[in-house]
Amino acid sequence: MKGLADIVTYLGRSILHILGFSGYTILLFFRSMGYLRNIVRRRHEIARQMFNAGARTFGVITVVSLFTGMILTLQTGIALKDYGMEENIGNIVIATLTREMGPFSAAIILIASIGSAMAAELGTMKVSEEIDALQVMSIHPEDYLVMPRVVALTVMMPVATIYVNTLGVIGGAVIAESHLGVSFQTFYLHVLESLWFKATYVGLFKALIFGMAISSISCAHGLRAENGARGVGRATRNSVVASFLVILIIGYYITDMFFREGL
Repeated sequence: MKGLADIVTYLGRSILHILGFSGYTILLFFRSMGYLRNIVRRRHEIARQMFNAGARTFGVITVVSLFTGMILTLQTGIALKDYGMEENIGNIVIATLTREMGPFSAAIILIASIGSAMAAELGTMKVSEEIDALQVMSIHPEDYLVMPRVVALTVMMPVATIYVNTLGVIGGAVIAESHLGVSFQTFYLHVLESLWFKATYVGLFKALIFGMAISSISCAHGLRAENGARGVGRATRNSVVASFLVILIIGYYITDMFFREGL
């Protein structure tokens, strides 16, 4: 019975911790949004964060995007070729990229590169008492640190998604031509036929929400870091895990909301 009680106690504490931290993250997001009036004053920091999320991840996003489109085309095209329908591969590639793979791939890359960096940077500032120093000087961390990061990642995530979709289609076209015998003209014709407005705006809406969630979660973990370097490492790891789980859950519910049968 003692072992069972310990398990129940552990689960209860874990649930309470998750709920408490979720509430803290949501409040942190809304408090930071309350400082949007200072967006012009913080424009330099916002531009720096946008540069980090864009130019510094350009190489990784390029490679991942091309191979995402290539793998998707190859695997799906092999199955379609058995039924003589390989010419329709462009329809499947663009639908999959715009609805799911585009925003999801961009989110995974930015979680690993930018979200983890945000958590580590703010965590280091927290354990070295720089956050406390800002508060002593009446500078709110939500204004000075969190708001520029949330705005920057919210803006850059849809941009990264469009880039992923574009390169994914290019990579898919190369594989369709070289492995499936589908010409570039036929491939792009089917892509344009299936590039409908709803799938595009739903994908970009997902990217927008992903950007808000990743930046808020990463900043929250950084600001709650403690116990020196070990605590910073733990906060960074937890921010990556939490961000990944959250975008999976959010992505499912957004898809269900917009593409549910009968809607």
